[in-house]
Amino acid sequence: MNRNVFYALLAAALFGASTPFAKLLVGEVSPLLLGGLLYLGSGIGLTLIRIVRDRGFKSSGLLQGEWSWLLGAILFGGVLGPVALMFGLTQTSGSTASLLLNLEAVLTAVLAWVVFKENADRRVVLGMVAIVAGGIVLSWPSGVTNETSWFGPIAIAAACLCWAIDNNLTRKVSTSDALFIASSKGLIAGGINCALAITLGATFPNGVTFLSTMAVGLMGYGFSLVLFVLALRGLGTARTGAYFSTAPFIGAALALTLLGESTSSAFWLACVLMAVGVWLHLSERHEHTHTHEPLEHLHRHVHDEHHQHEHSPLWDGKEPHEHLHLHATVTHKHLHYPDIHHRHSH
Repeated sequence: MNRNVFYALLAAALFGASTPFAKLLVGEVSPLLLGGLLYLGSGIGLTLIRIVRDRGFKSSGLLQGEWSWLLGAILFGGVLGPVALMFGLTQTSGSTASLLLNLEAVLTAVLAWVVFKENADRRVVLGMVAIVAGGIVLSWPSGVTNETSWFGPIAIAAACLCWAIDNNLTRKVSTSDALFIASSKGLIAGGINCALAITLGATFPNGVTFLSTMAVGLMGYGFSLVLFVLALRGLGTARTGAYFSTAPFIGAALALTLLGESTSSAFWLACVLMAVGVWLHLSERHEHTHTHEPLEHLHRHVHDEHHQHEHSPLWDGKEPHEHLHLHATVTHKHLHYPDIHHRHSH
């Protein structure tokens, strides 16, 4: 299995696994504050890990023109998205909300293909459709819903659009330190959402619940987001988003095991659909002659065919390593994904 595919599926597994645990905390913490603490737990935890790894504070690696992409991703994904979701949930049934949340994968892919010009062939599109169909089956309401207002569904759809924008903007900075990107999102989004929750009257939980929430946030949001960024770097937005869409299935599977919830034919149908979708993506073979235009960026790398450049005499010869480097124009043919080095037109 491709390493970046593994990152995407593991990110989905961690995020999906956090849902049953977060569900156990809902009764003790208000939803908006819970979301804020989950983000904050990821931000604080990842920042501490980054400080230990770098033995202090180290430059983020973001280029000057990339800060606007990161701040935009945080605004849409960490602030506007959760706020729209919370307002939407007050006017929408849980079953309808679960169904609408499948829009995120669709909108992510559409933005990637239409706005950001990411390549997608028939196999990738069919795979995404199968995965999303599995999510729809898994979240389809079992009874009659009594929706009386369009405000709730529109707000949830808006939240999905915000997260789709977040995913595509994050791809623009995915060459930078994944720990920094994820910790920045967690700290800023967590701080803002916690402040909003307290302003609206929420109160902090007791110590045990507080620490439990922070721990779930670090695992299900923090580590998951780091892996998601690494997958974006190697797979592109649409493919990473499709793999990540398997998270509800993983959450449902854990809920069956940990919470003793009953299974159904819909669960197994969703399992088959998502498995087919993942297989379609895993079996993708995209190969053609393409040209790499000159590109300068900074990321961790080894000296493969895409990284043939000169170094300072002071270089110790160790690989992989990280520094600002320039890619010269090269034309060749090989299997590839729309990663950070293959964003050419078709």
